Amino acid sequence: MAELINLNKARKAKARADGKAQAAENRAKFGQTKGQKAVAKLDAERARRELDGKKRED
Repeated sequence: MAELINLNKARKAKARADGKAQAAENRAKFGQTKGQKAVAKLDAERARRELDGKKRED
């Protein structure tokens, strides 16, 4: 006799697996390394300091 399965649970399990696969693909595509994040943070800080230095006082 065939093994019974709950179709609702099977559908949800497939959706979870597809979601995990999509998340892994996005991490590979859009993820940044720690070094890249540090460089971006330093660049933003330098730009902010330059802008503050060019402000005129009233």
